[in-house]
Amino acid sequence: MSPRVLPTVLAVGLIGGILAATSASATESHQRPVRLLGEQIVPNSLPFQGTTVGGLSSIDYDPRTGGYALICDDRSAINPARFYTATFPVSANGVGPVTFTGTKPLLRPDGTPYPPLAQNDPSLPQNEQTIDPEELRVDPWTGDYYWSQEGERTATTRIDPSIREARRDGKYVRDLPIPANEKMAPTAGPRQNLVLEGITFTGFGSLLASEVEGPLLQDGPEATTTTGALSRITLQSRFGPVLAQYAYPQEPLFAAPVPPTAFATTGVSSMLAVDQADSTKFLMMERSFSTGVGNKVRVYEIDTKGATNVLDVPSLADAKHVKPVKKRFLFDAADLGLSTVDNLEGMTWGPKLPNGERSLIIVSDNNFSATQVTQFVALAVPSERL
Repeated sequence: MSPRVLPTVLAVGLIGGILAATSASATESHQRPVRLLGEQIVPNSLPFQGTTVGGLSSIDYDPRTGGYALICDDRSAINPARFYTATFPVSANGVGPVTFTGTKPLLRPDGTPYPPLAQNDPSLPQNEQTIDPEELRVDPWTGDYYWSQEGERTATTRIDPSIREARRDGKYVRDLPIPANEKMAPTAGPRQNLVLEGITFTGFGSLLASEVEGPLLQDGPEATTTTGALSRITLQSRFGPVLAQYAYPQEPLFAAPVPPTAFATTGVSSMLAVDQADSTKFLMMERSFSTGVGNKVRVYEIDTKGATNVLDVPSLADAKHVKPVKKRFLFDAADLGLSTVDNLEGMTWGPKLPNGERSLIIVSDNNFSATQVTQFVALAVPSERL
């Protein structure tokens, strides 16, 4: 999602109860803090193999190469929708420069690149129409890629979001099924640009989890400065069948925009399995932007164990007995000592560190804007924090 480009009422008792129940778990414990190993800024408009580098909306570590795969959220407006590969040395002593090593376009079933929005043909099958790429993960079984895109909801166009499988050269393999409640119905389903921002493998690669960035239309309004919101996490087999959904309690918007009528948004921009052996625990990145104030990025650890399966719950706004996932604050990017907190959108586990800490790698989406940055960040996460 590009929050600087984007142009009511939940059941108050439900949201209030959820936030009260999670406030205690959002308190920082007296453990070693998450700390900054280092950061690297990639030059804006960096040319690479005939493309312009930017819009990096996700990052995933590739154990086969020791490098990273990154999706670009360019909707074929600058160059064909694509992904990159790169290296980014990380150690307990710091980080090295980012070196891009390859790029390939994401391809349609017929082997051609996806068209830009302005050239979209609505008569084509949906998997051949324009896309809005958001997150890419390396398949731990095959090394191929699974990637998500947000679809489109306008007055004239409705394209469902999707999760697709591609070969390492970008060739289309298949679409995975998505829940019916995540399709673009006339008065239900996802909001424009608040859809499948986060996907991650879990269960040793046998399962895929995904998260819609904001609440579905039927699940109530978006978060405000005084009230949070409920979005949905979906768990499905890597082979397709949808198994469960869970309610995720999003934080209120961190600050009102200036002026109050200006643009502001908040939602989940990435999710990451804590451990492949545990299919219930994930990291969730909540990214917010308020005009005149800036960005706020916080990461939480959640546990779906004991949460209500809401796959067949028509509306979370009307649900009275839904138990959401458990949620615990991990860190705020503002506390890390970064040169700037920009539009952080993707995260992955990097190489393990010698002292038992885990490296967490984060990337920012500069929206191809001269006033923003493409930022690679490496953090050390103590094992006792997870």
